[in-house]
Amino acid sequence: MLNDEICKKRDQLNKSIEQGDEYSKIYKLSVELDELIAKYYTRGKAKRNKRTIIKT
Repeated sequence: MLNDEICKKRDQLNKSIEQGDEYSKIYKLSVELDELIAKYYTRGKAKRNKRTIIKT
């Protein structure tokens, strides 16, 4: 699920920061996490819109 992907990516990002990895790697992981979070909210919004359309 998308939640699991977000958790894994967040863990990767945190480990990368803790280990003092290069900025470019940290930035890449951060962008990937942001994209997953955006996808999560977009899907949630689509589901809410679907329910609204069906109810009316």
